[in-house]
Amino acid sequence: MAGLHHDPTGTLADLQERYGDLVHFRIGPQHVYLVARGDLMRDVLVTHQKSFKKGPGFERARIVLGDGLLTSEGEFHLRQRRMLQPAFHRRRVAAYGEIMVDEAGRVGAGWQHGQVRDVSADMTQLALRVVTRALFGTELDDRARKIGQAVAEVGEFFDYLTIALLPVLLRTPLPSVRRFRRGIAELKQAAEEVVAARRLDPTADGADLLSILLEARDSEGDGTGMSDEQVRDEAVTLITAGHETTANGLNWAWYMLALHPEVEGRFHGELAAVLDGRPPSPADAASLHYTEAVLLEAMRLYPPAWGIERRALCDQSIGGYTIPGGAAVLMPTFLINRDPRLYPDPLRFDPDRFAPGAPGRPDWAYPLFGGGTRKCIGVAFAMLEAVLVLAELGRRWRLRLDPERPVVPQARVSLRPRDGLWMWPEPR
Repeated sequence: MAGLHHDPTGTLADLQERYGDLVHFRIGPQHVYLVARGDLMRDVLVTHQKSFKKGPGFERARIVLGDGLLTSEGEFHLRQRRMLQPAFHRRRVAAYGEIMVDEAGRVGAGWQHGQVRDVSADMTQLALRVVTRALFGTELDDRARKIGQAVAEVGEFFDYLTIALLPVLLRTPLPSVRRFRRGIAELKQAAEEVVAARRLDPTADGADLLSILLEARDSEGDGTGMSDEQVRDEAVTLITAGHETTANGLNWAWYMLALHPEVEGRFHGELAAVLDGRPPSPADAASLHYTEAVLLEAMRLYPPAWGIERRALCDQSIGGYTIPGGAAVLMPTFLINRDPRLYPDPLRFDPDRFAPGAPGRPDWAYPLFGGGTRKCIGVAFAMLEAVLVLAELGRRWRLRLDPERPVVPQARVSLRPRDGLWMWPEPR
């Protein structure tokens, strides 16, 4: 199964085509099950979620993220989720819309007509600045900027978290390993300094996410809050995991708009009708139906979180077969989102699938954000950010693909353009 590292989506698609929606294979002594149908995936993530925990990749991610919401398990995870939930209430999320539009405007102001640029790098920096400002406050101080730099340095190595032999690799003296270790140390130290300083700051107004984390209490438990270490791990998780998927969702939206002029025309038409030349506000997002549909359809075809993994805690029947305890379970949203039983003509880019009044489909037919108690807590934040960024940049610019630099999807920790997304802006 060497192809799982080099071409995971292609390898899993081939397994599904040859053997069906539920496939067993082995990688050395490890039993692995491919679950490639939406209702079976729901059984794992929702119906029988207590029989599964996070998979091997997330176990290795603790090296970076500690015991944040993405990697923690059991009662500790549920307690953390209860305390974090108020920070992502829609009213709170809407308050960060100004930051989102401001950062999009900053990016758009740096674009020049006809200048070829890597839009994926722009979207990564934009999303990183948005989540960092939302977490630490509207103005980034030296500590917050240091955290952003450390995230970028760790991110260069983050794909190695998918390698089973990571513990062995981390014992090697490779320069990339040294940079990775240094990045982790700097990231955690800077986050700890910010948390400690905020604890002692009586002037904090409580408007940013960090203040909410520091004030959170477990109302259903013993009423206690998070330790500084827990706050640090949640902050690192929000920054590290929270920006890359949003950036790649935007990348694939720009890519598909450039490939489909008719869709692009409708997208710009909606922006003109709703915004009338002004910057968007959070309140506008509810009226930007087609913009949101473009984003959802782009992520259906190119889901940033292209696969979800779990490990069975006990023997569990799924689809008439028993998955034994200890087995790894791979659930590729990349394949499930392209299931012709759910999406007729599945490779066609058609945002009208997600338009108001479109035919309904089961809740498990679009598993982009996970499910059950593990469903992504930041969905509302990420969707608002992506819609507002598309709107602010789209009202001013069209993006054209550079034909000399083909776009090749690469499935690693997230699904991204392998060699960047090289485009040039045209003013509207």
